[in-house]
Amino acid sequence: MTDALGIVPTWLNYGGIGGCSATGGVARAMSAIRDGMCEVVVVISADAHSTDWRSNYGAYRDEFQDPLGVQGPPATFGLLMSRYVHQYGLKPKALGKIAITQRNGALVNDNAYKKFKKELTMAEYLDSRVIADPLRLLDSVMFCDSANTFLVTTEKTAQRQGLKKAVYPVAYGEVTNFKGNEASPDITQSGFTKIGPEVLKKAGMTPKEVRMFHPYDDFTIAVMMKMEAFGFCKVGQGSCYVLEHDFSPSGDLPLNTGGGQISAGQPGLASGGLNLAEAVRQMFDEAGARQVKNPSNALVTGIGVIPYARNWGTSSAMILEM
Repeated sequence: MTDALGIVPTWLNYGGIGGCSATGGVARAMSAIRDGMCEVVVVISADAHSTDWRSNYGAYRDEFQDPLGVQGPPATFGLLMSRYVHQYGLKPKALGKIAITQRNGALVNDNAYKKFKKELTMAEYLDSRVIADPLRLLDSVMFCDSANTFLVTTEKTAQRQGLKKAVYPVAYGEVTNFKGNEASPDITQSGFTKIGPEVLKKAGMTPKEVRMFHPYDDFTIAVMMKMEAFGFCKVGQGSCYVLEHDFSPSGDLPLNTGGGQISAGQPGLASGGLNLAEAVRQMFDEAGARQVKNPSNALVTGIGVIPYARNWGTSSAMILEM
């Protein structure tokens, strides 16, 4: 990549933490700049499934880590959903509302996956086929070709370069292999159980002060469970919280306003940058018909890998402010 771009970097980092790589890349770029390793960092990721399917992780050996018959993330999330239902119960219409809300965002997003440029009704969601009981097809992401890039530098350098728009990462949290020391952990608990309260505390915020929520959304249940983990509602009450609130751009908590990965498309291993890009675009006042009023801050998350019999491999969260 450096040769193709004709650049000579003084610091380089290759991020392999799946959907946490975008927020994680920005956090690592900030550290490198603070440590004097460089002045400007480009955080870039891309994937092109139509050309070459390479959505795998070099160190992950599914023949040793997954039981025979588990066919990737949908099957694993189906098991996670089943456990959640067993412990807390779940109202399907709550997940349907998340899917519909995000589809409405995709309808007014020029970058969204064209196949999803049509309105989604609750009846259509509930009628969509079950692919990993109780996970429905419309609970899931759609792979697509995509890329995203973020420029990270100091305020002084940005001003010198004439850059007029900027957002400021004020808090970041990350944890890998949450409860990895337990042989049989509660898989409904994730790294967000730990870093959710921590990242809000670092930013000096409460859940009610979050202006926008842009969670990594490979499946609708992940969105709802993170609402619980960050304290928007109590654990097990996610269904009621979703059904009682408005997540449109003009609502109580604008949610993945560009459609998220569920309706805009998931760029494979392109690191969860789609959600981060939408948050930045909103804060730059460049979201057009889906623009949130007073986008003063945003909470963005990442999920990296979903191993069998555990929750997400890596969890990350970043809070941005104007």
